[in-house]
Amino acid sequence: MSSTTPTSHGEQPAYLRIAKALADRVTSGLYPPGSRLPSGAQLCAEFGVSPMTMRRALSWLQNQGLIVGEKGRGTYVRTLGLTDTAFRLDSPVGEWLDESAEIRLLSASMTRADEKVADKLRVPVNERVVYLRRLVLYNGAPAMYHKEYIVYDPRRPLVEAQLQLTSLHAFFDSGRAQRFPRGELTLTAVKLDAESAHALGESEGALALSLEHVFQERDRTPVSWGWFLMRAELFRLRARLGPE
Repeated sequence: MSSTTPTSHGEQPAYLRIAKALADRVTSGLYPPGSRLPSGAQLCAEFGVSPMTMRRALSWLQNQGLIVGEKGRGTYVRTLGLTDTAFRLDSPVGEWLDESAEIRLLSASMTRADEKVADKLRVPVNERVVYLRRLVLYNGAPAMYHKEYIVYDPRRPLVEAQLQLTSLHAFFDSGRAQRFPRGELTLTAVKLDAESAHALGESEGALALSLEHVFQERDRTPVSWGWFLMRAELFRLRARLGPE
């Protein structure tokens, strides 16, 4: 039986078992970032497999982002950088406040774009835009205050779709919410002004997280600009270094 073929008992292929054993050495620090792995011949001798099997194992590790081969020099453990970091915004009380989070529309009106709105939406100053204010409730209490400006286009039922949103999950689900296929999100720390503090039941000047969003069409044309002001104690930012 070939060493790369699963046994009759459903065991993993030899190359995959070897790859995972080497991955454990990398993640445990036995092979630290930047270090050179033993040669292919040394690894073949250690694990008792053919060069082909070892090449498959090393290829799997490279696809996982754990190692990198340098022609004529050998194989090295990758040094992690910010490009290998995944950031995630979540809530200690549930996955994005879970399904019990409710969006309540506070107001919907037409307004004229000032210089900042015009710049974000790439429309002329004084162009008519739709202005929405929402409150996100969690277990009946204010959790996030949301403001949004939307490009006004009477040919599209876009605004009507936004007025019907009641679920936070639907807001970020472009398929269900008929929102937009592209977007950019920016997270910053801010102090609440009087209006936002009142909406969230906080004191003016209290710290909050601001999640700014610009939603776009497929050609990157801006369609919506707004921001969520989030009570700081309900959210946290986590980071994961390295591949999954």
